[in-house]
Amino acid sequence: MELKSKILLGMAGLGAMSISPKNLPAQNLPTNSKPNVVLIFVDDMGYGDLSCYGATQYKTPNLDGMAANGARFTNFYAAQAVCSASRAAILTGCYPNRIGIHGAFFPGSKTGLNPDEEIIPELLKKRGYRSEAIGKWHLGDAQKFLPLQQGFDEFLGLPYSNDMWPVNYDGTPVTQENHQRPGNYPPLPLIRGNKTIREIRNLDDMGQLTTLYTEEAVKFIRKNKDHPFFLYLAHSMPHVPIAVSDKFKGKSKQGLYGDVVMELDWSVGQILKTLEENNLSSNTLVIFTSDNGPWINFGNHAGSTGALREGKGTSFEGGQREPCIMKWPGVIPAGIVCNEMACTIDILPTLAQITGSPLPEKKIDGVNILPLMKGIPNANPRKFLYYYYQKNSLEAVREGSWKLVFPHQHRSYEGVLPGKDGYPGKTVNRETGLALYDMRRDPGERYDVQTLYPDTVQELEKVAEQAREDLGDDLTGAPGKNRRPPGHL
Repeated sequence: MELKSKILLGMAGLGAMSISPKNLPAQNLPTNSKPNVVLIFVDDMGYGDLSCYGATQYKTPNLDGMAANGARFTNFYAAQAVCSASRAAILTGCYPNRIGIHGAFFPGSKTGLNPDEEIIPELLKKRGYRSEAIGKWHLGDAQKFLPLQQGFDEFLGLPYSNDMWPVNYDGTPVTQENHQRPGNYPPLPLIRGNKTIREIRNLDDMGQLTTLYTEEAVKFIRKNKDHPFFLYLAHSMPHVPIAVSDKFKGKSKQGLYGDVVMELDWSVGQILKTLEENNLSSNTLVIFTSDNGPWINFGNHAGSTGALREGKGTSFEGGQREPCIMKWPGVIPAGIVCNEMACTIDILPTLAQITGSPLPEKKIDGVNILPLMKGIPNANPRKFLYYYYQKNSLEAVREGSWKLVFPHQHRSYEGVLPGKDGYPGKTVNRETGLALYDMRRDPGERYDVQTLYPDTVQELEKVAEQAREDLGDDLTGAPGKNRRPPGHL
């Protein structure tokens, strides 16, 4: 891995050579091997949405501080560019198509995350950890699929996306006479444990969610300060409909979206402050990342990809490459920038390593990225990345700095007028052909160089064949040998 003592801004970090800090101290795991873990997973944030990734007109000082005192990743990926699939991946360590999950679950879905899958809280529970899921779940809203039935000790949050509610784009209730949005949704429930405690009825209610989740997280940390814990804080923001509390309205120079990101940064600051006040900072790993890229057709209510191509719902870089910051004093050196490839599916095996927890008995896809986190030179645990989308379509593969895109149809935001103030613009369907991109020089995927590097194309085709044999591929008709079913009612 390449190291740097000063954080690179924005796109400069994507292909920059990094310089090793002098006299970098040896980083060892605490002897008790039971560090606390806080995993903050925001919704629809773009690669360019934080100050330390190039954002302007608003500040994210707490996340910038995390990066300055920890590690910032420039090639970190969500496993798939859509809600439910991405959440299944981060908790199981599997590509979502391995466990039968794709797309986004809707209210009343008859399928969900299979309770037979071992997820992070279940693994850590074997080592005595307590756990809570806070925020957006979106892995099935039937009780069988909710967090308490999946290994979490506590849950407070929404069962699915915050836009799955009977409210129009302008914030008015959906009626027969005033129905701006497709679909018919039930009231949006806020659930504690397995029971609905109230409904989120309007944008004012929505604007309180970030504060509500943060206060719950602070209580959980304080309550478990003398016990190892795993906190999964899955914010609903900045997924549309975006909303913010009064304390952050009008605070940014980038409108409501900037206000929302500033409030998320405040939330991170509250978590870090609570850890510090309870003398937990040195024994707590804090991870911040997002489930997928921005929903670009929502215009000024969507984030920035930082000049990466396309966005949410695509396998191009803007859909899956995410900001990721990790902090763990004494283990992660301060101020490093990791330019090596890593993915949300790598979090589970890494947590298993650092907590001494057993890996799941069933096959997973993640790798241990602790060497990257510790700043070990030349570490490169993730050799390949598969970009699956739709139900089970292998749309691209990456090895090292090379990404090979296969012919497929995709949603496109480019060249289409976006929406404004909560209303979506249109998208178009486009066809892309075979293309080879050099991620070091062309992270925006603008220049197809397959004719210049035919041997590289052949090598990546071999990588793709491995994926197809293992996981299948709807584009070629490969069934795959090692896929498992989702949960069913």
